[in-house]
Amino acid sequence: MRFFSGAIALAFVAAGAEAQVGHLPANSPFADLESGQELTFFGGYLAAARDPLGVVPRAGPMFGLRYEKTVGGPASLLVRFAHVASERNAVDPTSVTARQLGRHKVGLTLIDANIAVNLTGQKSWHNLVPVLNLGAGIATCGCTVELDPYRFGTPFAFSFGGGVRYVPGGRFQLRVDLNDYLYQLKYPAEYFLAPSPGSAPVAPGDQAKSFWKNNLAATIGASYLFFR
Repeated sequence: MRFFSGAIALAFVAAGAEAQVGHLPANSPFADLESGQELTFFGGYLAAARDPLGVVPRAGPMFGLRYEKTVGGPASLLVRFAHVASERNAVDPTSVTARQLGRHKVGLTLIDANIAVNLTGQKSWHNLVPVLNLGAGIATCGCTVELDPYRFGTPFAFSFGGGVRYVPGGRFQLRVDLNDYLYQLKYPAEYFLAPSPGSAPVAPGDQAKSFWKNNLAATIGASYLFFR
């Protein structure tokens, strides 16, 4: 582990030395990042995890806004709001003959705050800046369907991922990001109760009542940059 850490550190030192010594400033592949803040509108798709009973919000298109501000060196603080146009299957656990209530459109909202780090520091490399981020927030959903006791609630959500910024200069940039939202899902107690003697409940007896799921989001965004 120490060998690999040393090798990575040496590689970054060598890259920095090449930018400063091996190239004239006009020909260097590295360029200073002048902006300290950015506002990004993004769109993409959330590949929401499937649950055993098929009643939680499903995958769907997403869009949102993110605000990011440099807080020191290569690190920045980002706040992100995303909305997913999702669907879910509803069930009536008290019914035996007409249990399925069909598929309903629902809106899933994700709000989180992250620390992001530019892997090339305060410079771009050939106008590209690879980024990693880690944070937390909440997920919430207007998932209520009549006769179905399922409630999504407002679970705590971890978020982590990375992306690449394309910074050609000026006040605009493009970015591609891949993020994972990890949050807990819960089934209501009614799903585990048989509606009548001899009938089966919605959930089998060995089904967990709560569990964590990874939900991957791929997005493309356009940013407006605010200079220091």
